[in-house]
Amino acid sequence: MKNVSNVFWITVALVLAAVVFGVAAPASFEEATANLQAFLTSSFGWYYLLLVTIIVMFCVFLIFSPVGTIKLGKADEKPEFSNASWFAMLFSAGMGIGLVFWGAAEPLSHFMTPPLAEGGTPEAQKEALRYTFFHWGLHGWGIYALVALALAYFQFRKNEPGLISSTLKPILGKSMNGPLGTLVDVLAVFATVIGVATTLGFGAAQINGGLSYLFDIPNNFTVQSIIVAVVTVLFILSAWSGLGKGIKYLSNTNMILAIILFVLMFILGPAVLIMNMFTDSLGGYIQNIVQMSFRIAPLNGEHRTWINNWTIFYWAWWISWSPFVGIFIARVSRGRTIREFMIGVLLMPSLVSFLWFSVFGTSAIEVQKAGNIDLSSIATEEVLFAILGEFPWSTILSIVVITLVSTFFITSADSATFVLGMQSTYGSLTPPNSVKVVWGIAQSAIALILLYSGGLQALQNSLIVAALPFSIILLLMMLSLYRSLAQEKKDLGLYFKPKRPKEKKIEERA
Repeated sequence: MKNVSNVFWITVALVLAAVVFGVAAPASFEEATANLQAFLTSSFGWYYLLLVTIIVMFCVFLIFSPVGTIKLGKADEKPEFSNASWFAMLFSAGMGIGLVFWGAAEPLSHFMTPPLAEGGTPEAQKEALRYTFFHWGLHGWGIYALVALALAYFQFRKNEPGLISSTLKPILGKSMNGPLGTLVDVLAVFATVIGVATTLGFGAAQINGGLSYLFDIPNNFTVQSIIVAVVTVLFILSAWSGLGKGIKYLSNTNMILAIILFVLMFILGPAVLIMNMFTDSLGGYIQNIVQMSFRIAPLNGEHRTWINNWTIFYWAWWISWSPFVGIFIARVSRGRTIREFMIGVLLMPSLVSFLWFSVFGTSAIEVQKAGNIDLSSIATEEVLFAILGEFPWSTILSIVVITLVSTFFITSADSATFVLGMQSTYGSLTPPNSVKVVWGIAQSAIALILLYSGGLQALQNSLIVAALPFSIILLLMMLSLYRSLAQEKKDLGLYFKPKRPKEKKIEERA
């Protein structure tokens, strides 16, 4: 294939090796990766907490800094996409399917097994939403925002290739053009491939779970294979048509379906309680964000286990997904100022996530408290469908959910296919369709093999393990971006206040 870099061939070889190991010895693969993941979360939990908190502080600093006026592109460039389409695309790629999957399940889990309070109590219900806000709010989107901003700044402002390695040139120089730069890009592409393959597998399982719960369709590998095959054709067609058509239109469709589902659940659910819980939880989140950000529970084994299983796991998960999501967000953000970019990427998706979890989390907890059904005994992928069964129009709502999961499924996959094409063709903004098709088929094939072998959990563990080395790259990206922005601030004369212009005018008159 033309214009394909070494990153493509090296990553393909690594992915094949991981898949062969997973198929040949799935139990050993899962045990090895699980042990390594457990070691990293217990030994480096403090590191993840400090790193992610520093990233959030850096992002907030950029919003209020004078460099916020700098454009991601030429001074006269306009954004390529409207605000609505831009937000829809970054949201669909970044977290859409996760909100549907965990919207009810995570608050319910925290309600039953809270971080501090006694399970099933009013205090546990408040903690459930507060910590869900924490896991899906500023910290997760801050990681995405850092990677995306660095890529967009160096690509559109400094005319560098759209590669992770290009963002490190201000501090590592020409070494990023050699083997070290290839290593950085391989790590980013490998994390993307593994993450998307895992999502394809879990997405197929969730769609199959919904069909099984609603229509008694068998929940097995054959049905999941058909789901993956259909989705693969759809997302390859979408990726083939490009950003301006397929991905844009599907992302807009996602947002419309999500709004319809959100509004219906809000109307049919305990609306007043939902808004009360949203308001109270938002206040609790803002009030306790510093304490939650640094909470590691060094002297309480039970609390530390909860933090490892949830907070540390999430921070590692967002880090491991940040190459894919960051590259895609950067690609669709050309022409926006740094301040506009940060507000759009950091604050808006967080607020939407808070509203979403308030509606679905509060509804789930209230269904559990009513005692008609024990949601904790139901498989995670079927929890939302079980909740909907307790409301009017349950079949219609469930069909909307399956459709929404499917469209989020497609947009995540085709966004990743586009990103993989960019990263394996020297950062091209228009990767060849042949390369995108190869990546699309490869991802689906990996997902099917792992579904068949039962190795999805092992691959997910591998994704978490991959977060540690990439976290070092995140630190370097932050330093590199700060250094470059500081230099541009100096060159452009950007300051918080003018340098005493009145005194200067008086001196000139004298």
